[in-house]
Amino acid sequence: MEISAQQGDITQQQADCVVVNLFEGMTAPKGGTGALDQALGGAISRLIWSGDFSGEAGKTALLYAGSETPAPRVLVVGLGKPEAFDLHAARQASAVAAKAIAGLRGVKTYATVLHGAGLGGLETAAAAQALAEGALLALYRPPQYKREASEIGPESCVVVEFDAEKLPAIQAGLETGKAIAAGVNSARNYVSEPPNVLYPAEFAERAIAMAEATGLSWSVLGKREMRELGMGLALAVSRGSAHKPRLVILEHAPDAAADQPPLVLVGKGITFDTGGISIKPSENMWYMKDDMSGAAAVIGAMEAIARLNLPRRVIGLAICVENMPDGKAYRPGDILTGITGKTTEIISTDAEGRLVLADALGYAARYEPAAVVDLATLTGAIGVALGRQAAGLFANDEALLNALLVASERSGERLWPMPMYDEYADEIKSDMAEVKNSGGRTSGVSSSAKFIEHFTEGYPWAHLDIASMVWTDADANPVNPKGATGYGVRLLVELANAL
Repeated sequence: MEISAQQGDITQQQADCVVVNLFEGMTAPKGGTGALDQALGGAISRLIWSGDFSGEAGKTALLYAGSETPAPRVLVVGLGKPEAFDLHAARQASAVAAKAIAGLRGVKTYATVLHGAGLGGLETAAAAQALAEGALLALYRPPQYKREASEIGPESCVVVEFDAEKLPAIQAGLETGKAIAAGVNSARNYVSEPPNVLYPAEFAERAIAMAEATGLSWSVLGKREMRELGMGLALAVSRGSAHKPRLVILEHAPDAAADQPPLVLVGKGITFDTGGISIKPSENMWYMKDDMSGAAAVIGAMEAIARLNLPRRVIGLAICVENMPDGKAYRPGDILTGITGKTTEIISTDAEGRLVLADALGYAARYEPAAVVDLATLTGAIGVALGRQAAGLFANDEALLNALLVASERSGERLWPMPMYDEYADEIKSDMAEVKNSGGRTSGVSSSAKFIEHFTEGYPWAHLDIASMVWTDADANPVNPKGATGYGVRLLVELANAL
């Protein structure tokens, strides 16, 4: 869908539908909503007085106009309580409106006021960014393999602003929102694809195409290069698969920041995870196509960073393998050596994500980074601890941890700090190697983070366990339709913009 902005009067817009808003508890509409209410002879006021619509967040009311306005439909979206309103609420309101419009037959164009830039107290550009993100994320549809045509939603949205002086800020905010939404939806596409379509080599080819389209520098390491570097942990995970591993390297380095110590983003990219020899139960194994969501988020974030041309150096590493059982597969009991030279005893081949991350994080050290953040669908236990409301945040650096929490607040992608006590390292001590890759079910979330920390030396590091955040089975959140969420892209872009 195309999103643009123009100066004008919301009551005079030629569109299939016009969108205005209302805060909960407001008895007299104001701003653009008030102007439209007057044009409609008080129809919105009567809706409030009747008690049929209160402005509650997530709710909408549809009115049909006669000759009073050029637009035949008026959609009023609730913004919730004024004291609770923030960027996240603005993003949600835009998503709710877009989904409601997508459900109206024959609506191809809609015009909307900006949500929250007036009484909501949001900065104009930030409100515009939230509007674009909310609409484009809500209208996402995954790749289709059906023979029948899919339903198509609205084709265009125009943000209407009466004050011409605000138009440049709105246009800038919309462009930012569109770039970020494009990155999120690209990540969703990666995660949504079936594993017979998206395997390590195909993942790399798509990342290369994106890099060339957006001006990112790129390189890809294959099995031979990884062996020469000593990446024995990642190579072991890939041994049982017919698909060879790939390490995708993308770099955004504006001229003014070419020599800057980079922010390095590292993503776990298990394009399908059977568990290997420690095979998973067959029920719901199909979900394991999403085990590359960390890598997808990194590639999506790099796309958005390139589109926005952020003024800092950022490097994205996506380590992509497939974990399958065959006669060449690695086994419980094996002892392996990775790029750092440290040895690992394998307790479970289903604890493979931390192995590929260990080699990728070891590789990241060569950049002498300002900070490194890895994202991984690492443990099911993080969902037991935090549900689907937040990802787990582990860090060895307080400044980086705090920067991530601020980015989380602005992006609406929640994080919750988790403990990194030294005692968790005791659970992954090995009798025969320097570390073992699983400490068992007890405290599995933090002990897995301690395993990863074992391979991070010389730089500030944070690990995000996003396993419970990357997929949703229902349209419970307007911004995240059923399926892949693209979690992490907005968060990483905010972080890169702030550091």
